[in-house]
Amino acid sequence: MGGKNKQRTKGNLRPSNSGRAAELLAKEQGTVPGFIGFGTSQSDLGYVPAIQGAEEIDSLVDSDFRMVLRKLSKKDVTTKLKAMQEFGTMCTERDTEIVKGVLPYWPRIFCKISLDHDRRVREATQQAFEKLILKVKKHLAPYLKSLMGYWLMAQCDTYTPAASAAKDAFEAAFPPSKQPEAIAFCKDEIASVLQDHLIKETPDTLSDPQTVPEEEREAKFYRVVTCSLLALKKLLCLLPDNELDSLEEKFKSLLSQNKFWKYGKHSIPQIRSAYFELVSALCQRIPQLMKEEASKVSPSVLLSIDDSDPIVCPALWEAVLYTLTTIEDCWLHVNAKKSVFPKLSAVVREGGRGLATVIYPYLLPFISKLPQTITDPKLDFFKNFLTSVVAGLSTERIKTSFSECSAVISAFFECLRFIMQQSLGEEEIEEMLVNDQLIPFIDAVLKDARLQDGQLFNHLAETLSSWEAKADVEKDDKKAHSLDKVLLNFWERLSEICVEKINEPEADVKSVSGVSNLLQVLQKPKSSLKSNKKKVGKVRFADELPESNKENEKCVSSEGENSEGSELMTETSLTHNCSELISPLRKKPLEDLVCKLAMMSFNYVNEQKSEQHLRFLSTLLSSFSSTQVFKMLLGDEKQSTVKAKPLEVARLAQKNPAVQFLYQKLIGWLNEDPRKDAGFLVDILYSALRCCDNDMERKYILDDLIEGDLKWNSILQVIEKACSSSDKHALVTPWLKGEILGEKLTTLADHLCSKDLESSGSSESYFSERWALLSLVLSQHVKNDYLIGEVYVERIIVKLHETLSKGKELSEAENNDLSVSFICDVAYNYFSSAKGCLLMPSSEDLLLTLFQLCAQSKEKTHLPDFLVCKLKNTWLSGVNLLIHQTGNAYKQSTFLCLSALWLKNQVQSSSLDIKSLQVLLSAVDDLLNTLLESEDTNLLGVYIGSVMPSNSEWEKMRQSLPMQWLHRPLLEGRLSLNYECFKTDFKEQDTKKLPSHLCTSALLSKMVLVALKKEIVLENNELEKIIAELLYSLQWYEELDNPPVFLTGFCEMLQKMNITYDNLRGLGNTSGLLQLLFNRSMENGTLWSLIIAKLILSRSVSSDEVKRHYRRKEGFFPLTEGNMHTIQSLCPFLSKEDKKEFIAQCIPPLLAWTKEDLCSTNGGFGHLAIFNSCLQTRSIDDGELLHGILKILISWKKDHEDVFLFSCNLSEVSPEILGVNIEIIRFLSLFLKYCSSPLAESEWDFIMCSMLAWLETTSENQALYSVPLVQLFACVSCDLACELSAFFDSATPDTIGNLPVNLISEWKEFFSQGIHSLLLPLLVTATESEDKSETSFQNAMLKPMCETLTYIPKDQLLSQKLPSRLVAGQKTNLPEYLQTLLNTLAPLLLYRARPVQIAVYHMLYKLMPELPQYDQDNLKSYGDEEEEPALSPPAALMSLLSTQEDLLENVLGCIPVGQIVTIKPLSEDFCYVLGYLLTWKLILTFFKAASSQLRALYSMYLRKTKSLNKLLYHLFRLMPENPTYAETAVELSNKDPKTFFTEELQLSIRETSTLPYHIPHLACSVYHMTLKDLPAMVRLWWNSSEKRVFNIVDRFTSKYVSNVLSFQEISSVQTSTQLFNGMTVKARATTREVMATYTIEDIVIELIIQLPSNYPLGSITVESGKRVGVAVQQWRNWMLQLSTYLTHQNGSIMEGLALWKNNVDKRFEGVEDCMICFSVIHGFNYSLPKKACRTCKKKFHSACLYKWFTSSNKSTCPLCRETFF
Repeated sequence: MGGKNKQRTKGNLRPSNSGRAAELLAKEQGTVPGFIGFGTSQSDLGYVPAIQGAEEIDSLVDSDFRMVLRKLSKKDVTTKLKAMQEFGTMCTERDTEIVKGVLPYWPRIFCKISLDHDRRVREATQQAFEKLILKVKKHLAPYLKSLMGYWLMAQCDTYTPAASAAKDAFEAAFPPSKQPEAIAFCKDEIASVLQDHLIKETPDTLSDPQTVPEEEREAKFYRVVTCSLLALKKLLCLLPDNELDSLEEKFKSLLSQNKFWKYGKHSIPQIRSAYFELVSALCQRIPQLMKEEASKVSPSVLLSIDDSDPIVCPALWEAVLYTLTTIEDCWLHVNAKKSVFPKLSAVVREGGRGLATVIYPYLLPFISKLPQTITDPKLDFFKNFLTSVVAGLSTERIKTSFSECSAVISAFFECLRFIMQQSLGEEEIEEMLVNDQLIPFIDAVLKDARLQDGQLFNHLAETLSSWEAKADVEKDDKKAHSLDKVLLNFWERLSEICVEKINEPEADVKSVSGVSNLLQVLQKPKSSLKSNKKKVGKVRFADELPESNKENEKCVSSEGENSEGSELMTETSLTHNCSELISPLRKKPLEDLVCKLAMMSFNYVNEQKSEQHLRFLSTLLSSFSSTQVFKMLLGDEKQSTVKAKPLEVARLAQKNPAVQFLYQKLIGWLNEDPRKDAGFLVDILYSALRCCDNDMERKYILDDLIEGDLKWNSILQVIEKACSSSDKHALVTPWLKGEILGEKLTTLADHLCSKDLESSGSSESYFSERWALLSLVLSQHVKNDYLIGEVYVERIIVKLHETLSKGKELSEAENNDLSVSFICDVAYNYFSSAKGCLLMPSSEDLLLTLFQLCAQSKEKTHLPDFLVCKLKNTWLSGVNLLIHQTGNAYKQSTFLCLSALWLKNQVQSSSLDIKSLQVLLSAVDDLLNTLLESEDTNLLGVYIGSVMPSNSEWEKMRQSLPMQWLHRPLLEGRLSLNYECFKTDFKEQDTKKLPSHLCTSALLSKMVLVALKKEIVLENNELEKIIAELLYSLQWYEELDNPPVFLTGFCEMLQKMNITYDNLRGLGNTSGLLQLLFNRSMENGTLWSLIIAKLILSRSVSSDEVKRHYRRKEGFFPLTEGNMHTIQSLCPFLSKEDKKEFIAQCIPPLLAWTKEDLCSTNGGFGHLAIFNSCLQTRSIDDGELLHGILKILISWKKDHEDVFLFSCNLSEVSPEILGVNIEIIRFLSLFLKYCSSPLAESEWDFIMCSMLAWLETTSENQALYSVPLVQLFACVSCDLACELSAFFDSATPDTIGNLPVNLISEWKEFFSQGIHSLLLPLLVTATESEDKSETSFQNAMLKPMCETLTYIPKDQLLSQKLPSRLVAGQKTNLPEYLQTLLNTLAPLLLYRARPVQIAVYHMLYKLMPELPQYDQDNLKSYGDEEEEPALSPPAALMSLLSTQEDLLENVLGCIPVGQIVTIKPLSEDFCYVLGYLLTWKLILTFFKAASSQLRALYSMYLRKTKSLNKLLYHLFRLMPENPTYAETAVELSNKDPKTFFTEELQLSIRETSTLPYHIPHLACSVYHMTLKDLPAMVRLWWNSSEKRVFNIVDRFTSKYVSNVLSFQEISSVQTSTQLFNGMTVKARATTREVMATYTIEDIVIELIIQLPSNYPLGSITVESGKRVGVAVQQWRNWMLQLSTYLTHQNGSIMEGLALWKNNVDKRFEGVEDCMICFSVIHGFNYSLPKKACRTCKKKFHSACLYKWFTSSNKSTCPLCRETFF
């Protein structure tokens, strides 16, 4: 804003008016006028120089400064503000000379802008001024006079930041010592400026009325006036005394102006406040002048005494006091009684109108300054005045504000004391002060509890003390006599009002508490006024004037000092010194009053049982516990009750009335109805005890009381009171420590615990009081010592521990939550409060039991959650205490020792399930984290060491792990065994309990994890050992085939708790771990070897690291089981060279073994096993070497044939022989797989004959499959058969050439037949077992057996002789052997094992094409007689399908179509879905092999059963949304990515990596077949489905299937070998069109068939090409027919065309159309019109007639309408 050279708004080409006007004026007159003000007074303001000549500015001032100064004259606030800030910055940054150039123009700008309306501008001006001063320093002197007036005003600015900025500038210019001098230098100019502002200026002269709004003008004017008044005050205060006289004239002229005096009545409070401040300063500095103006000053000040504006009030009262002091005759000019006092009275009556804290401190100085003439008659005046003050107390505002209330009360007492001091000896006034003022005032305060906070009682006590002291000091004085009378009168009257308050049956609670507070304060005057008031409030009567503030002090005259004042000073100090002693003047009346009140209350208690009076009596006795009071309370009662007591007590009672009172009255009250809060009665008990002479007396009494008189809750309160106050504790210490109380409490603990366990019948409060008592005595400590004797503490804790221990054994039925809860509370308090004192053995036992309860699961302890939480907090607080003990005390701790032992037993006892282990681990976590807080860093390491099992214990736990883990490594050939070691197994009853090894390794790993996080180093390689055991546990779990759910849960739990190998390895130093594992592997083999392989596999360890540990290959020989397993596990990771070295070591020993050595680990078995492991990893490419070993095996057979288990019973065979056979068979399988060089005929014979012989053994020993090595033998035998089958199946002409001549024929005729004749019956019997899971070890041989069976040739399958299996009532056209085969194999599609399902599918798949021909032969029987003929596909498959449909409905029925279901591989559902889809694949294969006519019948059957609809719904739940191949999903660059529809499904038995895609791919394959082979049925289903499904199917099919199918359909037309007589067919792939040209004689018909984009769902369109010699109607009919055939027949386009051609041919042959469908051949069942009407002789299709009759409900001929016979 305000910039001249900026780009202007469009159309506004001229600069702003102000700038333009200034330029014009400068041009015309040559000057820029100095506008200072407006209106008439401009000519008078000669003190501000106007600048002459604009050219001068230009020449003298720097151009930047010139620009800024110009901006300062703008109106816009922001422009001015920025300009001023810029000016300040320039002053700081520019050279002094440049800045000095500005000085001549600064005063004018400063004087104008320092009064600116905007406060930010004013503040910025002062800040800039300071910077200017700091730069130019003394060069400012010539301009001071023109600046100083405005500068002083700026220092009094109403905007504080601006004022403080101006003061900063002033102090920067003049140090404090020079300021008066500077002011004196400019005094005349200052006075003139200020006087003009006050007298001459108006709002309109200060601001331009035309441009500034009225509101703003007035605000500025008022501010200027306020600042001027305050500046005048500042001038007066700063001027040295000797300069004042010279200004007297100026002030005289100011004070003579009426306008000045009117400011006292101005409507603006700031102006009034400033005015009164100025008046005070004038009185102080120029008193003479003010005395002359008394007639104006007095009314102006004194008549404003009721001004209640908070801004004005402080200044006004100051002015009042100065006026009274300075102008002695001020009262001549105002009417005190009519004008001033009524106003004052009104203000005081109203409680100071919210300004009590300001006004009331001035009241005492005010009345002290009143001359006697004004206050006469004295009595009335003071009476009215004090009455007004008291009246002020009753206002609501005063009652609610503590500070205001205090101010009023303080003022009242100050004035009261002053008046009393002034009027001693004047009886009337004395009486008036006590009777009419003080007593009513106390009465009022007693009635209102809110006023009692205002320290009234303390003021009263102080006042009384001063009077008592005075009366004491001046004993013979007349004044003392008067004071005695006053005090006597006061006590009489006070007694009356107190008695009145108490002497009521329903005494007011507030009044009673008021009286008791008052009496307490009067008895202990040392609690006199606390220093919580401001200093101003402290009044000393040394002088009759207040020290209101510093300025007052200077002008306070020294009148009124008198002897009384100084005496008072001494008196107050005296009282403070001897404040402990109560003056005799007070003691007697106070005691009398107390006795009177106590007696009265006592009577009320006795007569009316008034609790209120009893409480009052209690507080009285607490403050005044003297035997005298008790004596009086007892009166003349006889000592009846005490006589029956022990001797000491009876004596005491005789001697001491307090004790007698205790027994006769207090016990009765305590045992009356149980009051909720009987604390005040206990206070009376303490008051009575105080009256005893010594501790022993008190102990006798209390011991006696607890023996029978006191109830438990009273004892609790006695002890609580002792804890809360040290003096009470001192009274009862011997009793607390005594044996009577200790025994009593021990008995109580016993009683509570046993009671609680028996029943929780009594009320809970009954218990809670007693438990609270126990808690208190255990947890309260005084000076680091127990409240009661330590021996009793120990006994109570023992009791608690016993109870908890019993509680541990309780069953759920005997629930004891309550006692456990209470014990928790007690123990928690005990542990939390025990500081420094050592734990006792019993408390450590208690701690252990608490820990055990928390570390066991809820099933065992039956504790609810809240209690477990409580227990946890309790034992944690105990452990905390234990480890923070001084020194090494915890090293002797039994808790740490026993808890470690207990933990060790818990995990080793195998009794934990997952939940229990979790609870245990979290408790241990809490424990260890607490132990970490100990200063001793070894503590945790020692603790872990004490939980760690020994090596033999670890070994025992490893032994007890079930051995099923061996199954997988054995089957996969990772480990070899030649002995039976399957002793242990999961027992049924323990299915939930975790093996001890798992629990122990989990516990220790958890402990180590906590320790490692705090970087604690463990000793003796414990870390490596623990990690090794954890790895052992995890490896054991990983090797299990079908781990039970609870073991899976265990591993998940470890993951959640971050107990993993990676975590432990990351935190600690595990350099020795691998060496440890290697040593154990070499020693024991088995799982240890597998752990190393696992670590290498998971990249935790590199194979190079492992290499360091086996540098010497010889170290592994002679072979032991450990060495063998280690090599076998390392094989996959060794380099070829390493393997070659191992093989080199193995071959020589294979040559020369005896029969015994063949089977030993260090003999043939071990070395062959290692050889096999190397061969398995394809590391041997030396054909000669392999042939050599084969020759060795053949030689073994020659030498030791009985070692080879050919066709024998395995029940007597030793495991060693089984082991070596397994390795031999394994070698032969691997040999076939990897050996490429040709074999001799003898070698083939050896392999094939051995294979068949071993298979026979397998087949004969089916009963022994539960023995692991036999199962393994069966597996490897089938494997060998499978390898051979695969070899011959994949034989190509080239490979056949390398084989011996008759080998292939021998294989086909003998060996293959032999294999399958053994295995197929074996399959049938094996699948009858109970356990059907594919993954169970018992079914391990199913895999290789089933894979071998997939190679069975069709002719062998058909020739198999299986036991006959036929189903009654089964409709079938199949021969018996085929039906048996179907009935035997088909149900196996439901079998739970995938290999069986796939093998059966492969076998049945080979049969399917053979089956339709049997139905075809019987087709004649399905004549036209049936209305809608239908034929079932093979019944065995259809009955299986219906079972599967029910199963699938359970699995998938609830899922909406379109939502994809992921089936978990190898689950039960997986097998159901797999079987269902395979069954459909078989049905569709069967369907495809059938002829068109049969297909029509089958499809009709499927439509009736709705099976296909169900299939399609299921498929859309199983097919993936994106059916692309996983590996090709990335290769998007490829135009056509591979999908499940383009790729053929390979159903492999061995390959399990693709299992997750099995079902989705199979589902897609089935959908593809369905669309291809049953398009019409799918189309029918699609059209009738609901809209959502319709859209899903359409979208999916168009996107993924239509292209594939269209392409296949077009290709099949192009490649079709089918020839039509008279019809040619061509196809165009790009446009998806098929053209058919039909010619017969002269007729030419060309048809174009167009496939839709969502083929085959959408309808196929038939368009016309050329037509020659055909009528239009006929042409249309034919096109319609073709369209119908293509839409409704379930076959390919070629089949549809063939049907249509057949139809046209028949037409030309003379067969007439059926007149219902206008076609010769029926579109669905392909029959000709045969049913003729007897009347019109027309022929119809039987299916068409059936439909006609059913839909029309008539039996008439469609043409002639005659009845059809």
